[in-house]
Amino acid sequence: MPPAPSANPPGARAPIEGLRMVDLTEALAGPYCTMLLGDLGADVIKIERPGVGDQSRQWGAVRPDGMRAYFASTNRNKRSLALDLKQPAAQDVMQRLLATADVLVCNVPRLASLERLGLHPDSILAAHPRLIYCAISGYGHSGPSAGLGGYDLVAQGEAGLMSVTGTEQSAPIRYPIPLADMSTGLYSALAILAALLARHTTGAGQFIDMSLLESQAAWVTILAGDYFATGKPPRPIGNDHPSIVPYQVFQAADKAMIIAVGTDKQWAAFCGVLGLGPEVRDDARFASNPARVANRGELTPILQGRVSAHPAAYWLPLLRAAEIPCGPINTVPELLADLHYTARGNLIQFGDLITLATPLKLGGTPPAYRLPPPQLGQHTQQILAELGYEPADVQAIMP
Repeated sequence: MPPAPSANPPGARAPIEGLRMVDLTEALAGPYCTMLLGDLGADVIKIERPGVGDQSRQWGAVRPDGMRAYFASTNRNKRSLALDLKQPAAQDVMQRLLATADVLVCNVPRLASLERLGLHPDSILAAHPRLIYCAISGYGHSGPSAGLGGYDLVAQGEAGLMSVTGTEQSAPIRYPIPLADMSTGLYSALAILAALLARHTTGAGQFIDMSLLESQAAWVTILAGDYFATGKPPRPIGNDHPSIVPYQVFQAADKAMIIAVGTDKQWAAFCGVLGLGPEVRDDARFASNPARVANRGELTPILQGRVSAHPAAYWLPLLRAAEIPCGPINTVPELLADLHYTARGNLIQFGDLITLATPLKLGGTPPAYRLPPPQLGQHTQQILAELGYEPADVQAIMP
């Protein structure tokens, strides 16, 4: 697998280089958010509990260096500072650190807990009025469910998405990746960048209140639109598209593939590739997309019978030549070996560690991949020295 460069080209500057983010988060939503910001050039300082660290340090496969793969996949471009924030000396360090910071990202769910740590949003923003304070929790810090613990799977269920996964014959199925966590990380990064832009105009920071539930619910916008229009709740239909046919999985002779026919012009071209003449192409049951949606049960077996006659490698070039969107259903190893994917610099390598690049492709201010995921507390002495602590003070603060 060809790695991408681990640093910016000479002379290039990452978009938010020079900004400092304090990352007081664990697991995935917060760390994913701050990794995205670190890729964009921010100096991300990750606060971790001494001796324990981010809970995701215990998740996933063990790498040769002892680091867990889950943690390594979402924590590059960060420096680790081990602090026991229950101790007054560590709280003083945090305040001094926040005085140098542009953004604090925190996923402590209860305001009472934040107050005990000296991190209540009101007091922090009063002391540091230019700070962007992004709080990530399961349900936000207002409303009847505020303060409840939040987890990805719970959000997937509550937000309605699991009600339409699978088929009507199957049980609800979770997405096989932590979609709610990653969605919240994405939206949080977007909100932080918007708040930083607003600060250029107002000169003031602000509080950002992000929740897993609302970030996950944002994905049902089209389903909600249909429900508002018809009053009918969406139902699970497996891999079929509720509004477009054919736009689904087909089984070629050797593997599954996706074929997406979005227009009637593409439908005519698709019939040509499959060798289906006017008896199918121009049939009133199939000639328009609404007709195909209404008669998908009759149409799908006809199409599947043709597609299954040849392997995917036979069909894909023909379909692409006819400008019909299509692609194989790859395994993860097949994706990571894909020539197009790797040619665009999507594998980032630090020694023997390979991670996936950010999908943000900025031509003039490209992302920067500077630091591998840190060992627990790896940068504690360095960061404390930067904050002006003398060596004797450092030893008293470090666990």
